[in-house]
Amino acid sequence: MRACPAVAMAAVRSGSRAFRGACGRYFSLSVGHFTSQDGEPAKFKPPPKPEIIDHSKPDARQRKFLSPEFIPPRGRTDPFKYYLERRDMVKRRKSINIPEFYAGHILSITAADPYDNGKSSTFVGICIQRKGSGLGATLESFPFKGVEMCYELYNPLIQEIKVLKLEKRLDDDLMYLRDALPEYSTVDVNMEPVILGTKEVHVNKMQVKMKPKPWSKRWEHPKFNIKGIDFDLYLTERDKERVEGWRKPWIEFDMMKEYDTSELEMKIWKEVDAELKKK
Repeated sequence: MRACPAVAMAAVRSGSRAFRGACGRYFSLSVGHFTSQDGEPAKFKPPPKPEIIDHSKPDARQRKFLSPEFIPPRGRTDPFKYYLERRDMVKRRKSINIPEFYAGHILSITAADPYDNGKSSTFVGICIQRKGSGLGATLESFPFKGVEMCYELYNPLIQEIKVLKLEKRLDDDLMYLRDALPEYSTVDVNMEPVILGTKEVHVNKMQVKMKPKPWSKRWEHPKFNIKGIDFDLYLTERDKERVEGWRKPWIEFDMMKEYDTSELEMKIWKEVDAELKKK
């Protein structure tokens, strides 16, 4: 194969050097390809790292507002009251970072003291319950050494909310920790935040040991559906027969009890996202 004469002549006329390879083509060895403008050897610049986006998960801005209190209770799907409350909730979230957390997470809450001007207090404990919806109905409870604190999530006195440890439990409601041994609800007040990274949230499958009866509630009742207690250690054969009589296995097949909020959630997230874009 012969090289194109026009290519060879162009290389000679431009003042650059070229050599002929084994394939018969001419390769340019001009200085401009290997040196910078000041004559120094050009530094190697690595290509930028590719950005991997997982579209199966919501982005950080949307995930920040995936909180259950935005969903109205059943039967009140679209009242004007909850629309006004959602606007105030978004304004509050613009001024304070409210992270995503659920029952079982260890939190640190700093709130201003209304009875002592200029001072604040920090409480560290396990979130045992999230309930309510709207602006003022959302509550959090934390047990710590026999002391249980209840906060309103959107209370203006709250200054900071930190998630120290992401840890799920077997149950979504941990109110039975009131009747459990104190060692299962005691945490170190000076603990440092545990960085989870890209790992999945750890599920603690531990079953707690309860105090002697009587308990504050009949936690063995099927309506609570508690998995974090080994009731075989506390119930007699007669108690187990009574619990079996309380069961209603047909409830799980009752379609009228299901509350599908998928369409309502999409509508609310669009509304919240539009409010966030406003300055």
